[in-house]
Amino acid sequence: MSALEIGIASFPALMVLIFLRVPIGLAMFVVGLVGLVIVTDGTNVAFSRLKNETYTTFSSYSLSIVPMFLLMGHFATLGGMSSALFRAAEGFLGHRRGGVAMAAIGACAGFGAICGSSLATAATMGRVALPELRQYGYAGGFSTATLAAGGTLGILIPPSVVLVIYAILTEQNIAKLFLAAFIPGLLAALGYVIAISIYVRLYPDSAGTRPPVPYADRFTALFRVWPVLLVFGLVVGGIYLGWFTPTEGAAVGAAGTGLIAFLNGGLTVSTLIESFLVTARSTAMVFFIVLGAGFYNGFLALTQVPQELSNFVVSQGLSPWVVLSLILVFYLLFGCLMDSLSMILLTIPIFFPVISILDFGMSPEHVAIWFGILVLIVVEVGLITPPVGMNLFIINAMDRKTPMIETYKAVMFFVGSDLVRVVILVMFPAITLFLLPG
Repeated sequence: MSALEIGIASFPALMVLIFLRVPIGLAMFVVGLVGLVIVTDGTNVAFSRLKNETYTTFSSYSLSIVPMFLLMGHFATLGGMSSALFRAAEGFLGHRRGGVAMAAIGACAGFGAICGSSLATAATMGRVALPELRQYGYAGGFSTATLAAGGTLGILIPPSVVLVIYAILTEQNIAKLFLAAFIPGLLAALGYVIAISIYVRLYPDSAGTRPPVPYADRFTALFRVWPVLLVFGLVVGGIYLGWFTPTEGAAVGAAGTGLIAFLNGGLTVSTLIESFLVTARSTAMVFFIVLGAGFYNGFLALTQVPQELSNFVVSQGLSPWVVLSLILVFYLLFGCLMDSLSMILLTIPIFFPVISILDFGMSPEHVAIWFGILVLIVVEVGLITPPVGMNLFIINAMDRKTPMIETYKAVMFFVGSDLVRVVILVMFPAITLFLLPG
């Protein structure tokens, strides 16, 4: 077999390992290592790359942003920011039809602005909002679907861990990616609110009502979310204005949320140690997936698979928009089977060279940023689509009384909202790019 044939054969081998429930990072690492041994006809290159890849991956300054954002999310939870966000949103929306569910979406969007993880956003807001949804008579499947969908805002609204990984893989400016994600993130929250409004009109018995909150209490609750606005403005605004680098901004955000949690009484010696341990475990998982992807993608580069794929696509004479659509459909389908970070790490080194050589009438930088936001959205859809929607399992684990099939039925309204948003952003790239300088 030629090196190219070996590279192509590695895809089904990788899929088999994943379906056998081998952790995705380990699966990519093993396939990449074995592939290098076969292609180079020996172990010297593979073992040399093992040493070099491990060092270069774990010594990356840019990757240090990941544990900082994860720690910031833990501190924000300890500081009561998630509860404050939900109370404020509930005060203004809770008395409307489907209002408590809308408030949960708003709170998820706010929490996503200080937590770069979708799973953490879903889990945190699930603990806060699920009891309220139960109390006011919301159907179990509707409640869990709402919180699962709201959790996806954690990786779209900046800061976002997955966007950081994309920026590193494609050598793009992290601050510009964060800025480009802002409007699509707001559109996502608005689309989910519209989906809730449609759902409760089609199924009136799925949502109960609650009495209006007095205006004095509403504004009191609104005032209590000032720490969220402060941290978000300091981190994202500081990065964009050039006050500090994204890594420094993440450190400032973690320190700020930690201080707020301490002043609110949520940060003690024991909770501080627990936050460090949880962050370390999550970071280790992310870094091992990054290492496995780096090893596998290095093997693919050696076999010339990305280059040959790019040449093949160009030779077919397909419209750039057709190629983009096919790639996005691929993400939608495989997003049902793999988690978002693994999808990004596995596919971006293959698809990005293809997109880079196509003419969309924009600068290469704008194409890279626009494509990154589109990929992030369709990967985000995978978090709430059966059978392996991670957010669905996280929320359903908190509500054992609700059958998973009920969650599946209700979440399709939110998936529909996501698909409409993808179409809009594909047709009108300026929505994503108009905030960017130049």
